Amino acid sequence: MSLATNPKAHHSFDLIEQFEGGLVLTGAEVKAVMQGSANIKGAFVTLRNRELWLRNAYIGHYTPAGPQKEGEERRDRKILAHKGEIRTLIMRHEAERLTLIPLDIHLSKRRLKLTFALARGKRKHEKRASIKKREVDREIRRALKN
Repeated sequence: MSLATNPKAHHSFDLIEQFEGGLVLTGAEVKAVMQGSANIKGAFVTLRNRELWLRNAYIGHYTPAGPQKEGEERRDRKILAHKGEIRTLIMRHEAERLTLIPLDIHLSKRRLKLTFALARGKRKHEKRASIKKREVDREIRRALKN
């Protein structure tokens, strides 16, 4: 069950490999995400001290929790992943100059997880080509259907 998605991720980037990690959130943030007040459009994942951090993701306030600190909506949030995965991410991120993009926040066995991907940014002409290919495929499916 997806709670928040990044709609432009597939359009703006070539996704190479996907990973999943846990999010470190406070109780009020978890309830806010479950209510649907999370947005990861424009967010990105960074590597800092051999740890993964989700930056620029918006998680709104959960009003029944009472007053909360100002500016907490866009704070950095730690992503939990296996050491081996982090090592491979560090090597590929530095060697191939790839970006880490969050794709969605979802529930997995009653835990909030973040799916993120190693990605390479598309140029404008590549975006146009992928749109054209999608439209051609859609027309072929319509023709075969009739």
